Amino acid sequence: MRKSGFSLRAMLALSAAGAALVVPGVAHAQQAEVEASGDTIIIVTAQKREQNLQDVPASISVVGGETLIESGAAQISDLTGYVPGLHINNLGTPGQSRIALRGISPLGASASVGVYIDEAPVGSSTAYTESGSFTIDLLPYDLARIEVLRGPQGTLYGASTIGGLLKYVTIAPDLDEFSGRAGVEAFTINHAGDIGYAAQGRINVPLVEDRLAITASLAHRSTSGWIDNVQTGAKDQNDYHQTGGRVSLLWQPVDRLNVHLSAIYQELKADSLSTTTQDLTGTPVGNGRSNFNFVPERFESEFQYYAGTVEYDLDFATLSSTTTYTDAERFETADASRIFGTLFPLLTGGAIGPGVSPFDNTITMEKWTEEVRLTSAAGGRFEWLAGFFYTHEDALNDQIVFSFDMDGNVIAPLNPLATVQLPSTYEEYAGFGNATWRVTDRFWVTGGLRWAHNNQTFRQISAGAIVPAANDPGESSESVWTYSISPQYHFTDDTMVYARVATGYRPGGPNVILPGLPPTFDPDTVTNYELGLKTRLFNPDMSIDVGVFRMDWDDIQIPIAFGGTSGLGNGATARSQGIEAALVWQPIPALTLGANGAYTDSELTEDAPAVSGLAGDRLTHIPKFSGSFTANYAFAVGANADAEIGGGLRHVGHRFSAVESNPFALDIPSYTALDLNASVTLDERYTIRVYARNVTDEDGPIARSLINDGLNQPSFITVVPLQPRTIGLALDVAF
Repeated sequence: MRKSGFSLRAMLALSAAGAALVVPGVAHAQQAEVEASGDTIIIVTAQKREQNLQDVPASISVVGGETLIESGAAQISDLTGYVPGLHINNLGTPGQSRIALRGISPLGASASVGVYIDEAPVGSSTAYTESGSFTIDLLPYDLARIEVLRGPQGTLYGASTIGGLLKYVTIAPDLDEFSGRAGVEAFTINHAGDIGYAAQGRINVPLVEDRLAITASLAHRSTSGWIDNVQTGAKDQNDYHQTGGRVSLLWQPVDRLNVHLSAIYQELKADSLSTTTQDLTGTPVGNGRSNFNFVPERFESEFQYYAGTVEYDLDFATLSSTTTYTDAERFETADASRIFGTLFPLLTGGAIGPGVSPFDNTITMEKWTEEVRLTSAAGGRFEWLAGFFYTHEDALNDQIVFSFDMDGNVIAPLNPLATVQLPSTYEEYAGFGNATWRVTDRFWVTGGLRWAHNNQTFRQISAGAIVPAANDPGESSESVWTYSISPQYHFTDDTMVYARVATGYRPGGPNVILPGLPPTFDPDTVTNYELGLKTRLFNPDMSIDVGVFRMDWDDIQIPIAFGGTSGLGNGATARSQGIEAALVWQPIPALTLGANGAYTDSELTEDAPAVSGLAGDRLTHIPKFSGSFTANYAFAVGANADAEIGGGLRHVGHRFSAVESNPFALDIPSYTALDLNASVTLDERYTIRVYARNVTDEDGPIARSLINDGLNQPSFITVVPLQPRTIGLALDVAF
């Protein structure tokens, strides 16, 4: 069970104690590329305009959609270890993750890393939706690339990007050529009783040559379970199923005008979480791949996203408007029997024994965004953009705890044990600008500024034996400035040194209504100081990206306990500093070698009594070192076939589940995993792929948490292990 600033879990303090890189391996198959003077130039949109990656004065990683497909990656957490500074703490299924960049992890309920699809944010900006524990896991078949921007992105991307940004870039319709691709896949997971399978397809149709085109895709993936239940006897209880589809229309009625409409649907259903259990000594229950939940811990999510972008070329600049609507719903059942169920005897004077206590949590969110930008033409001495952003969210966090005896009968006097509803709204206006001044051909300066104002409302509606009866409103209002400045010197077209100072913020908000808690909590802020080098050597067989950074985190949003309940408050400061490096080398045209790593030293710089932290304590879930080695070899097989073989070795260092001085902190051991893949393509149409992830069957763990009982005493440990060795075979047909 996750810790959230505004759920029963946290209110009762009963849950878990609490350098740019192109990932090599299939380096030539990355995202949007253009050819210039025989060199491959990678185009990104990190600064909200198309740019050569080498010219962006910030630390960015780019992972191509084709790379994800060939490696067998099926969720965003599979990137951990392959992207410097990125750590994704998976919570048991796709769609449930806590994302950290550069040591900035969501200690409270809100996300610290923003998530975008193309031109708009898709995550929530409030604490009430538990956005720090959920993310969007898009299936990779329709992705051009994923851009990972490290460091605060508050100036261009706004709220909740204090650690950085993860940006999905989808494949745009092609106005000229009819094309398509379809594939099927089967895979086995060690210890699973069934075979997993996937099917996907994508088609692009020019409806009117050079004027109108549509692309559509559909994908489904079923992953078999491999965790047994010693309590109920169930086998392989953690099956999950993902379905996703997308339709995108591009219309160019005249040369100067583009209209781009898109819709995305994503659904996930998990029969139970991919978590195992240990006793307090760390000894696994059952066969080591077992849990002991009384009820299935289901997780379901449904995500709908609609976007419309209109762009008009004014010669001197491009005027654009992007409107999006997101409708997201998440439902989960947590087994709280060893937490709330242990309270039954106390609540009934011993008349009723311990029982079964399912905890249902439904979170819904509707989000509108509108961004209008005027972006200057590229290539002049002075490039600029100015924009206005607006968003409105309506959200509901609905929680209910049930009471059953051990035979499954309702315990009428205690059912429901608790109900909590947390409806909330979030509205934000922002104005921003960014500019690059080419002082000379070699010396450039990029800077930006953003002002944002948000208003929030909230109501706490609660009742039951274990929560206070309430029907109380709350509200907050705040204004925040963020900025960035990046001088850079280009020694050559292929070598740049840059410095960057940038800020970001995470919104505050109204607090739960409890004695001793402030009525609101403030935004927390991060200031990033960075020095980086980007270079390509040997014309250009080798690229090297190195960055050193320091991030100062102020007014950290942390849970504050009071009388057995808790809300959010501000306290303590922290610092994260380190170095990131990535190298891609092609000693011969057919062979691509890569290495990347990050050393991150993140710690509290003052005491944090609310989480039992002391100055010098390492921050939670952040490894000091992570990195990987990758290789890819491409070669011809006869006259009509091409083959590739590749692989990666990834390592994640040990972490802590809470700040080190917290008596409930657990050590999370390091792990190293090996991934391999190979493919053969015939006549540029038929591709056979094989892959093996976690070849050595390393068990991780990804996460490890101590769970307390109803009296706040340690009860057991939950573990999210690496998915066991997975071997897949796939066939793709292009047309």
